[in-house]
Amino acid sequence: MKRNMKEWMAEYIKAPVKKAMPILSFPGIQIIGHTVDEMVKSGDLQAECMKAIADRFDTGAAFSLMDLSVEAEAFGSPVRYSEDDVPTVHGALVHDEEEAEALVVPKVGAGRTGECVKGIEKAVEMITDRPVLAGIIGPYSLAGRLLDMTEIMILCYEEPEMVETVLEKATEFLIEYAKAFKAAGANGVAMAEPAAGLLSPNLIDEFSSPYVKRIRDAVEDDNFMVLYHNCGNVEPLLENMKKIDASAYSFGNAIDIETMLKALPEDRMIIGNIDPAGIIRNGNPEMIRKETLALMERCCKYPNYVIASGCDIPPMSPLENIQAFFDAVEEFYQK
Repeated sequence: MKRNMKEWMAEYIKAPVKKAMPILSFPGIQIIGHTVDEMVKSGDLQAECMKAIADRFDTGAAFSLMDLSVEAEAFGSPVRYSEDDVPTVHGALVHDEEEAEALVVPKVGAGRTGECVKGIEKAVEMITDRPVLAGIIGPYSLAGRLLDMTEIMILCYEEPEMVETVLEKATEFLIEYAKAFKAAGANGVAMAEPAAGLLSPNLIDEFSSPYVKRIRDAVEDDNFMVLYHNCGNVEPLLENMKKIDASAYSFGNAIDIETMLKALPEDRMIIGNIDPAGIIRNGNPEMIRKETLALMERCCKYPNYVIASGCDIPPMSPLENIQAFFDAVEEFYQK
């Protein structure tokens, strides 16, 4: 459903009671009775999964899959699948400058990207009571998967032109992919750029932020937002995060999120950062309750803060643990 996302965000920030906004989609496989392997290859199942989550949990927004293998696979990267875990890229695709130059920018629809767009198209018809955000990888994180995540760190120093060649192609594709989600009816994209959290302040300004901005400038408007997600240790990159100037940010549990709330503008939504693996996946309801209440006690004094998971909640996270998170949010606001 089309909505003015700038107005939606401004109203959300003003609201004294805010719905939680965890990055929550994969655990829906437990509700619909399918495997991760089946869902990541089917737009119909992705929409069904998102709808099942929306029906079961009163979230502030519906997130699609945070599957950071999709775009690299569209370029030709080999991907390893699992029945109960998120797919992963297996091996570098680009090894030298010649291969970087020869790398072909795929059309949207290559690999599983067509199914992901189809999933959003169907999801927005089924979920009309909250914004629907599509998942997309960030440019440096995509380049890292194409070049190998360890190798790209070295190449940034030794072969910067090669990295930039790959980044240009990654950005070209991501702009078209984001536009396809926009055309499908999404209210925005959640752009996952975690690999940039490993960069120094100078390197993030060179190899990530300008490309992030290009994607955002190509697609963001009143009705379509770009949520910038980085679950790395971004505290040393505080000034860089400010310069990204995103409408909304999502931060992981590697940092004290209050540091970001103090530093970033009050009109920017900031969501996070309960540990999705250590607490929600592997904790118990009482642990989740305590962690959630403690974080909200500390951070809800900032109007632009929204309680959420720090990253994507793993597929096999117990549904009772996820429910405990929502129960704790409700308990906090009832005080």
